[in-house]
Amino acid sequence: MWSRLRVMRETVAQVLSELPGQDVAQTASLREPVAAEEPVKPEVRVVGAVTVPHWREGFTTDVLPDAYRDIVEVIADAPGPMHAKQIAPRTGLPAVTAKIEGTRGKLKRLVEHGWLIEDQPGRFAPAHPAPGGESAN
Repeated sequence: MWSRLRVMRETVAQVLSELPGQDVAQTASLREPVAAEEPVKPEVRVVGAVTVPHWREGFTTDVLPDAYRDIVEVIADAPGPMHAKQIAPRTGLPAVTAKIEGTRGKLKRLVEHGWLIEDQPGRFAPAHPAPGGESAN
């Protein structure tokens, strides 16, 4: 993230220096390196990219993007493993092939990141049930 910021600042400085009547001293401050003040937190959302963090002890569904959070909560509230075609309508999506396949892709990503398990092909269940068997909500 910091390297992207540095490249952006260099680009802005270059564009400003090419404008007529610009003082070199005005754009010099833009070329100075940017020091990282704080480490980037996992909750930071990057525009244009959906980030699903790997599950860790103590994480709740609050760290997930909205669509992924909805999926995990639907599965946590279900009495047993579910198929993508059962999950899509319960998250507010139409039961059409495109939306079901998109949901299936999200389910696979949640399995890869440790949030869900795929006990049988196409059947998804919570990997880490809430304490006491309570709902994720």
